[in-house]
Amino acid sequence: MGKPDAEGHGLPDLPPEWGRVVVPDDASALATEAAQIRRELRRTAGPPGGHRALALPLLVLLVAVLTTLAGLLAVTWPRANRGTDRPTPAPYAPPATLAGRALPALDLVDAGQSPVPLRGLLPAMIILVDGCPCPDRVAEAAAAAPGGVAVVTVAGGRTVTAQPPAGRDVQALADPAGGLRSFLGQPARPGTATALLVDRTGVVTRVLPELGPVDAYRGDLTALAR
Repeated sequence: MGKPDAEGHGLPDLPPEWGRVVVPDDASALATEAAQIRRELRRTAGPPGGHRALALPLLVLLVAVLTTLAGLLAVTWPRANRGTDRPTPAPYAPPATLAGRALPALDLVDAGQSPVPLRGLLPAMIILVDGCPCPDRVAEAAAAAPGGVAVVTVAGGRTVTAQPPAGRDVQALADPAGGLRSFLGQPARPGTATALLVDRTGVVTRVLPELGPVDAYRGDLTALAR
């Protein structure tokens, strides 16, 4: 089976508290002691896969923290610039393709609410006064208009708000359906009158987004009489 090494021949000096050391002839005789030692080592090291079981909750927690931080940054950063980055309003401009188009067959109304076909007044300078009556600008246009060219003011709604200047041949109408403003494609602007120059065939020759001094359009107005 084995023999005691009482004299310690063939072995290094061992602590005396170990007592007698017996070296078996067959290593399988130590299988019981080896199994016990392995059990103690496993118990000391903890259950298998313990580190992997702990890593999964930590990974979930890390992802949750990163997601929360990203959401906070996305919410707070735009607010820092919201007060300074304001969009610049686009300048007023009529549709570029309006000149050369035919004026639609619109029926407007006069002060007595009688229908007036707009195309029956051509050639004409049509001034939309739903944003501004602008009597001085209307009077200048009427004075510069050659014979045979009508000057027509058009108010919004059913009420004819702009009265013709004294001594001027101006026809005041209203547009209950808003068809002329819709054709223009731009809303009324306070303090601004818009004008259309339309020849005798019903074709728009020029659009004046903001009616100004007569010298700016005198040549186009005179050309309507040809």
